[in-house]
Amino acid sequence: MQKKGLGLLIAAAAAYGYYRFSKMTPEQKKTWKEKGKKFLGDNFDLGNLFGKKNQPSASSPQQ
Repeated sequence: MQKKGLGLLIAAAAAYGYYRFSKMTPEQKKTWKEKGKKFLGDNFDLGNLFGKKNQPSASSPQQ
């Protein structure tokens, strides 16, 4: 597959995702966002990206 075709495929997938998200109810959007945040938190180390409070680590001294 050519790079031009791949870019078009990615753009189409993004447009479809935006369309589906825009048709969701507010409750569905909230649930979907929570699931996404949970997935990212469980599978990727993104630090404080979503405003999570820093948890003290076991090795850090507490005052």
